[in-house]
Amino acid sequence: MNQSQAQQIAQAAVAFEQQRTGNHLPKSVTVVLCESTLVITLHEALLPAEKILAQKPAGAAQVQEFYRQLFSTASEAMRQEIKRITGLAVLEAAPMVQAFTTGTVVQVFLLDGQVPTETWTGSPSGATPSP
Repeated sequence: MNQSQAQQIAQAAVAFEQQRTGNHLPKSVTVVLCESTLVITLHEALLPAEKILAQKPAGAAQVQEFYRQLFSTASEAMRQEIKRITGLAVLEAAPMVQAFTTGTVVQVFLLDGQVPTETWTGSPSGATPSP
């Protein structure tokens, strides 16, 4: 069975997250492709130490800044993988971390062209497409 572009992107995002953390995987991943926008949401992606640090405002700011720095230095490989999967270059990209409440990491990419609208959600180990 052929995997959708969104599912392939989700698997790439999980692989990059696993490479960053060792064995820690997000609880689930959601990928939304719509027109020229790609949004990847890694649910409960923070490491236990990051969650503890993020319980206070100053610590949450540190975690958010860490993810911004990490994203700016390590996102090129993900950009290349997105281009391989979609056939479109990434024009811009930005991370967002909701460290206070859920440990969710959201990555937004602006693509150089249009893609069909598609959504995919699943867990890293046994994913299922969303309706």
